[in-house]
Amino acid sequence: MSADGRRRALENLQAVSAAWIEVTAVASVRERALALLARHSLRAADALQLGAALVAAGASPSGHEFLCGDARLRDAAIREGFVSPRIEQR
Repeated sequence: MSADGRRRALENLQAVSAAWIEVTAVASVRERALALLARHSLRAADALQLGAALVAAGASPSGHEFLCGDARLRDAAIREGFVSPRIEQR
């Protein structure tokens, strides 16, 4: 990556970081992830990602969108109550 490309990537990261929510409840995320692994055919990292989303959504993931590029993770998120947003193809 060029120096200019690196600078732009870091600027983009800083811009989007203002909008994301960081889940720091590690024990809760781990507990959710372990339960998810028992219910769904997920990789460990995917279970952690979905577990963090469930912790962030609180008691009700319904109405919250879960966006990812992995079909298995998306299907598990939908079964857990998340909504999968419609993405229009260009």
